This record gives sequence, C-alpha cells and structure tokens, in this order.
Amino acid sequence: MGAHRRKKRGGRTLASRADKNALYQSCVQEPEADVRFFDRIFRKEYGRAPLSLREDFCSTAAVCCAWVQSRRDRTAIGIDIDPKPLAWARKNNLSVLPADVRKRMTLIRDDVRKAKCKKADIIAAENFGYFVFKTRDDLRGYFKTAKRHLNNQGILVLDIIGGSVCQIEEREEKRREHGLTYVWEERRFDPITHDCLFRIHFRFRDGSELRNAFEYRWRLWSIPEVRELLKEAGFRRSDVYWEGTYQKTWSGNGVYTRREHAESDPSWIAYIIGVV
Repeated sequence: MGAHRRKKRGGRTLASRADKNALYQSCVQEPEADVRFFDRIFRKEYGRAPLSLREDFCSTAAVCCAWVQSRRDRTAIGIDIDPKPLAWARKNNLSVLPADVRKRMTLIRDDVRKAKCKKADIIAAENFGYFVFKTRDDLRGYFKTAKRHLNNQGILVLDIIGGSVCQIEEREEKRREHGLTYVWEERRFDPITHDCLFRIHFRFRDGSELRNAFEYRWRLWSIPEVRELLKEAGFRRSDVYWEGTYQKTWSGNGVYTRREHAESDPSWIAYIIGVV
C-alpha cells in the first residue's frame, strides 16, 4: 500500500501531460469539413474551385494544413498575433507535411488588420476570433481590411455563436471526446455591453483537469450587426448558413444551408459569408 501511495503522489496526471493545442484540434476543429464547406460555397458563387486561402486568427493553422493537402495547386497563409501557437504549428503540423506541400503554406505573426500578404480567394475567420473586436469601428475596420485582401472573386467566411444560453453566467456545456470531457464554460456576460468571458477546460479519466486551457474575452456579436458591418465595409452581399438538426435529439447535425429565417434556438452556431 505504501509503495502504491508513493507512486501515485510521484506520478504525473493526465492533465499535466496534456498538450492543450492538440486537444483543441481534436475536440473543437474539423479542418477537412471546413475545407469542403469553403469549396462548396465558393463554387456555388463563382463556378470554379478556390485555390488560395488566408486563415485569420489561425492559431495552430490546422485549416491551412488541410487546405494545402486538399489539392496540389492550393496555397494558404495563416496569420496570428500570438507567437506560441504559431511555433506549435511549425513543430507539430507543418513538420509532418511533405516538403512540396509545406512550401505552399506561409505563417505570419501579425495583427490581421496590418499583415501584408497576397490576396486570396477565401479569407476564413473561424472559431469566433473576430469577436476580439469590441466596437463597430474596429470590426468594420477589420472587414474593410479583409475585403482589400480578397480577389475580385472572393468570400469572407465567419462563424458565429448565439442563443439565450450564451448569456447565462457560470454555465458549463460538456461532451465526451476521445476519452476525456471537453468543457465549454460561459463564465460572464454583460447585457449592456455584450462583453463576455468564455473558457475551455479538459477533464480526464484519472480525475485531473486542465483548467482554463483557453480563455476568451469577447464581445458577443449578433448576426444582424455583423451583416450590417459587412455591408458598410463594402461587401456586395452577405449570406447566412444555418446548421440543421437531428430530429431525434435536436442537436446540430453539421450541415449548413443558406437561410433567410430560422427558428428560435437557445444555442446555435451559424456561418456568415461576405461576398465581394
């Protein structure tokens, strides 16, 4: 018994050994599905395959990697202001790509509003990264910059979250993923400013927990606000793609279709597409 106790005290927990970026990619992201969605929307609008992608707020650039692997003639640029996930991306994502694929991908550490790079067919700002802009002027400014960096045939892809449960403080949403529990915490919400604090935790089967693996201090924007600002920024049109639901569980099914109206839903994720 004594030896067992010493081993338990001296052993490392699953949380202490965990790589938060790897967990995020496996529990949150679906890069291949993103690429298929981008391709479908762009082809529907312009009748050709998109070839160049710019991933804003790219973090570990998982979508960029999936993009350049999807076709031999595709290029990708990932931009993020934080050097740590970019370094992780180079070590863990880019390093495993074949050399001929890797050379079609570029990572840039910079503010997405200031980065200098080639124009792209698609700019994607996913995982609600643009929520970091908390005023209309700042968000409109970002949209203007994005439009300048799109080709004449181009789209800006934005995902957006909403629903009444997003405004409930100290609420956790949990789901089992890859032998662990992924926890999305809605920590704070200010109904006057729409400032919010969201956190991600990971809980493991040995009882350990990686708390506050990721923390987001955002403004919770609405679909009408975002569409109005896209119009003010010069986009010709914006479309909303709403997620369908499974009839038995009423949970999201991952299939997004263009909609003009939608049913009330306490928790939803949608896409807004800005069309040049």
